Amino acid sequence: MDNDYAIGWGTLALINAGIAQGKNRSGLNWFLLSLLMGPFATLVLVVFEKLPYEGSR
Repeated sequence: MDNDYAIGWGTLALINAGIAQGKNRSGLNWFLLSLLMGPFATLVLVVFEKLPYEGSR
């Protein structure tokens, strides 16, 4: 039962990393933050607006 919980938490962290990259934020940072905060990190990501793209000029 505990293993299922860990798999779900890790999957949520991966999903949050994808959402963060879609909003031009660091996927790695949000993955790590999501491991600590879980669903609260998802809520924060959903509320945050997309950052402007800062690509090479």
